[in-house]
Amino acid sequence: MSVTTHSSKNTLPLALCCLIALIAGGVFSLSLAPYGYWWLALLSPALLYVCLHQKRAIPAFLIGWSYGIGLWFIGAFWLYTSIHEYGDKSSAVSVLLIAILAIIMGLFSAVQTWFYRRFFPETPLTFAPIWVLFEWLKTWLFTGFPWLFVGYAFTDAYLDHYAPLFGVFSISFIAVLIATASTEILKKRIIWVCPIAIVLLGAWVASTLQFVTAKKQAPLSVSLIQGNIPQDVKWLSEYQDKTLEIYENLSASEWGRDLIVWPESSIPMAQTTIQPFLHDMTTQATLTGSAWAAGMLYYDEANSSEAGKMLFYNALMATGKDSSGLYQKQRLVPFGEYVPLPNLLKWVLPALQNDPTGGGLSAGHSGQKALDIHGHPLGVSICYEVAYPNLTRINSQNTEFMATVSNDAWFTGTAGPWQHLQMVQMRAKENGRWFIRATNTGVTAFINEQGHIVAQAPLDQPFVLRHDLPAFEGQTLYNRLGDYPILIFSALLLALGLYYRPKTIDVSFKSRR
Repeated sequence: MSVTTHSSKNTLPLALCCLIALIAGGVFSLSLAPYGYWWLALLSPALLYVCLHQKRAIPAFLIGWSYGIGLWFIGAFWLYTSIHEYGDKSSAVSVLLIAILAIIMGLFSAVQTWFYRRFFPETPLTFAPIWVLFEWLKTWLFTGFPWLFVGYAFTDAYLDHYAPLFGVFSISFIAVLIATASTEILKKRIIWVCPIAIVLLGAWVASTLQFVTAKKQAPLSVSLIQGNIPQDVKWLSEYQDKTLEIYENLSASEWGRDLIVWPESSIPMAQTTIQPFLHDMTTQATLTGSAWAAGMLYYDEANSSEAGKMLFYNALMATGKDSSGLYQKQRLVPFGEYVPLPNLLKWVLPALQNDPTGGGLSAGHSGQKALDIHGHPLGVSICYEVAYPNLTRINSQNTEFMATVSNDAWFTGTAGPWQHLQMVQMRAKENGRWFIRATNTGVTAFINEQGHIVAQAPLDQPFVLRHDLPAFEGQTLYNRLGDYPILIFSALLLALGLYYRPKTIDVSFKSRR
């Protein structure tokens, strides 16, 4: 196949493109919570698209890598607090570790742009689906790090109406399509007004659809307990009794309400070591007609001997009046809750292998039942899990409402907890269910089925947040079908792009400028 070389006349120098891409990636995080400049989620990919104009595969790789480095260094800089303050690392080492993370995660964007310029024609109809497929890859490849998706910038914007139809990836697709098509319009290719008009009209149509309805029953009265336990003392054995006392005292006035929820790891020890305390709390809940759900370190004594090791889980347990259930976290945080590739790394990090507070947790199995709260099924996602759209979708099926518990004290004072909350809002939209979010330091909140925050606790202080929780029935289209529609649609566009690619596309490494 003959390859026609591109003219360099109308293209930007590679060094300038890398600089623009680096800045474009860096400013993207300002489109997300708590900043909310959603238009930057259009400008950022648009700039990358322009920088890739008539670039060959290898230069495109470098441009994409620059974009990815900027994206992750700024977008994940909230990790600095946990590394520096709680990981006891110097400022220089903390910044260096974040830079290394950005370099590694930036390879996603590098391979994405290489793939785009190596195999596909230069058009928004190939750029947008490739973008979505690589966002999806981040939810599972190498255990996944599903953060900084374009779609989250529109959680409270017009495009969010697509969430109950096709999920967050569809919003990413549409936003990137609008962004790149707009650059084509600036080149006087007016035909690109058509796809923009179609997707904007589609958002209006989507806003008129209703998939779920509130059940005709009294909502549950719920109290979310925010203990505000400092992270640097949370796991100290000498502070454990104090932690239990804080949560017990905050809950004292709440008994008699339908449901009282304590956040992730609010009980910082295994249930087997505090049976008298659990018995007293269960008795109090039962006598007052309350359900009580608490995050705890759960030791599976029965199966540990069979497994040949101690099995600890990050769990949420429910008990009390007509209530029961145990949910064990399925998707764990690498190096925070478990050590990946243990056979390879056991010599490097031997102390973490059986330390449940530092990396020795086990993952819960799939298909766990919802918690039973006064006869109502309550689905659960623990902390990091809510960032995974498909996992949360599965956990929300056959439920009437959802709970997510978290401990974001690691990231106090950063954008991390707000970005985390924004993901919960998107999960509520996608699945058409109210979410209650109980956290240690914030952001504790009630979120309705449309993803709107209806009640929120102040940050970094002990607090009890009260509100009513209505039950919902019905399924959104996304809850039924998941990510398949947008992934299949993206794959079809790419297949068409491969079939109709022009001969002038760069399919070779041979001729470079």
